[in-house]
Amino acid sequence: MSVSKSEIVEMLRARGDAQEQLFHEARRKRAAAHGDGALLRGVVEVTNLCRVNCDYCPMRKDNTPANSIFVLDEDQIMARARAVHAAGIDVVFLQAGEIPKTTGIVGRVIPRIRELFDDRVEILLNLGGKKRSEYAYLKGQGATSYILKHETANPELHAELRYESLADRLRYLEDLLDLGYKVGTGAIVGLPGQRLDDLAEDILLAQRLGVHMASVAPFVPAPRTPLENHPHGDVDVALNMIAAMRLVRPDWLIPSVSALEKTRPGGQVQGFQAGANVMTINFSDAEHTDRYLIYGKDRFVVRSAHAAETLSRAGLTAMGSPFVAARSAGRPGDARQAPATSELA
Repeated sequence: MSVSKSEIVEMLRARGDAQEQLFHEARRKRAAAHGDGALLRGVVEVTNLCRVNCDYCPMRKDNTPANSIFVLDEDQIMARARAVHAAGIDVVFLQAGEIPKTTGIVGRVIPRIRELFDDRVEILLNLGGKKRSEYAYLKGQGATSYILKHETANPELHAELRYESLADRLRYLEDLLDLGYKVGTGAIVGLPGQRLDDLAEDILLAQRLGVHMASVAPFVPAPRTPLENHPHGDVDVALNMIAAMRLVRPDWLIPSVSALEKTRPGGQVQGFQAGANVMTINFSDAEHTDRYLIYGKDRFVVRSAHAAETLSRAGLTAMGSPFVAARSAGRPGDARQAPATSELA
């Protein structure tokens, strides 16, 4: 579907009947591409230590002295991976703050996880920006996919809030794609100074990159951050962005994220109604989820019962990783998705 930036902006403004029509079309595109299945991922949070100082995140570097830091060892990660396996989920999602140490810890445990699953598993990583050689090492150890959110495609806003350049972030994404990862990126709705044009560019940037997964989350203000008094991101804009992503790339894996539920009860059901087809269940133990302060201590933690109820309400059924299915069928796929025809106005 050819979609211009101005058309995406109009989608983001949709409310009432126009929003319902947008969601209906997004669900139709999702059904044509993916059927009635929703991918389930099992996340294990490896460490809450981070070298970056993002203004919106309570795990930012400046908060390290006040945070209760943890770093899982390989055996602790394996214990949680066994729980993911026992739940019948074939995506082990290892997520962590951005520190060099995770390369070795995660790299050493990946072959053990693959053995546990008899190699029928997607190893999804979210470990932040790393050297190309580190990404290559992790891929060689058996990693399948990698999420690295660009957060905002506005270069000035990116530098202001993350104290790093958007160009560097995009270079990491290019490295991941070049190395053959299945790659995801994503954005935040409701950052200070952000415009609807910026959000439309977030979608078009992901399309131009040729990623396989894309996400959006409403901004959630967190204590002890420079943005703690900034208002929540607009959930309706975030939902409309999910729908717009689905129309731009029907084949993308698009999650209904926990921040939707945190900001609006029932928000994850609405995410699926808007065209999402992925949900992440948290398999970290309570001791560590309470210390992984991605949205503060009162974040919404998705467990299996909530996921089952949400999928039921959305009229969807759980499905396995399409990347695992493609590999089993001898269809590994291209390293990156060819961009769909689009007017990049």
